[in-house]
Amino acid sequence: MATIIAVLLFLVFLFLSLLHFYWAFGGKWGTEGVYPTPDAQTPPRNPGIRSTLIVAFGLFGFSIFYLIKVNIIFIELPLWLEKYGLWILATIFMVRAIGDFKYLGFFKKIKNTKFGQNDTRYFAPLCFLIGVLTLLMISFS
Repeated sequence: MATIIAVLLFLVFLFLSLLHFYWAFGGKWGTEGVYPTPDAQTPPRNPGIRSTLIVAFGLFGFSIFYLIKVNIIFIELPLWLEKYGLWILATIFMVRAIGDFKYLGFFKKIKNTKFGQNDTRYFAPLCFLIGVLTLLMISFS
């Protein structure tokens, strides 16, 4: 079961990583409503290429980490990462799902923007699902 979850999460993170690489190199598809704004009239302050590439590489690293954890890919990890990596990922995504109580997550205050709507519909539930699936992986290992 852990292998199935790991492959599913690998595919999710691979897709998200490739999407960020696409955006970093000028792609426009899917960019509407992916960055928070204080209100519906304020245009988003889109991140630069460097920031988008950092996120893309980070997401790709997460995707590979899940495969390492179920021995599909064999890479020796530092002991702390081997021991706590899944807990760290589960925490990151559960905290992201809960949010910052302003722009992000289930408990955000600013909901009437394109990002707010997308976050409610897609981003926060996806983060919650990633957190839950990661916790399931922990329980199966």
